[in-house]
Amino acid sequence: MEPIQHQMMGYDRAITMFSPDGRLLQVEYAKKTVRLGNTAIGMVCKDGVLLVTDKRVVDKLVIPEAIEKIFQIDDHMISTAAGIISDARVLIERAQVKAQQHHVTFNTPIDTLSVVKDICSLKQLCTQSGGLRPFGVSLLVAGIDNDGTPVLFETDPTGIFYQYRATVIGEGETEVEEYLGKVYKDSLTIEEGLKVCISAMKKVLNSDYNPIRIDAAYITIDKKKMEKYPAEVIAKLSK
Repeated sequence: MEPIQHQMMGYDRAITMFSPDGRLLQVEYAKKTVRLGNTAIGMVCKDGVLLVTDKRVVDKLVIPEAIEKIFQIDDHMISTAAGIISDARVLIERAQVKAQQHHVTFNTPIDTLSVVKDICSLKQLCTQSGGLRPFGVSLLVAGIDNDGTPVLFETDPTGIFYQYRATVIGEGETEVEEYLGKVYKDSLTIEEGLKVCISAMKKVLNSDYNPIRIDAAYITIDKKKMEKYPAEVIAKLSK
């Protein structure tokens, strides 16, 4: 049965309605929204974790530094998103609260997987509850766990999550994924990983590429603190 027939028969009107071939069409539409979002790349490196994203500066009057696409969940954990960024902000704020609550209760930093599972539980709830819509956003969550292990997770609108060495969400996902598969190595340092990510962004954006559009943040195993790459460093590596 073709998608247009599904629409004509109303199977995409409610989030809780399965189509005859077992699909939740509203969830699939949410996943399409993510593929239209800004490109975001995550990478586990030998000395930490790295997130690189396209800020999509679409108006020359916008102050690029005011566009926030990489969020700090806790000192040792960061996240970025593709899709509806306002949806992402709500999920990030929930994750920040959970991290704070864990710290107050147990006096230790929360592990990355616990935060990811909490985010995905809410996402999944929104795929089975009448009157709601799915979160139209995928998140990359990267962190350094208590044992010093750098980890990276991807969540999608269905509430599924996977752990990756390197992954991409948003525009140009297939092309960048193929590129990462060829060039990624476990031995990459964060700076080397940034060069790889910038090369991937150039492939996606082509003539629209501009270093001012790129936002990059990382956490090293040693410091366990979020740090951002200055614009001048990104501009230098973009040459």
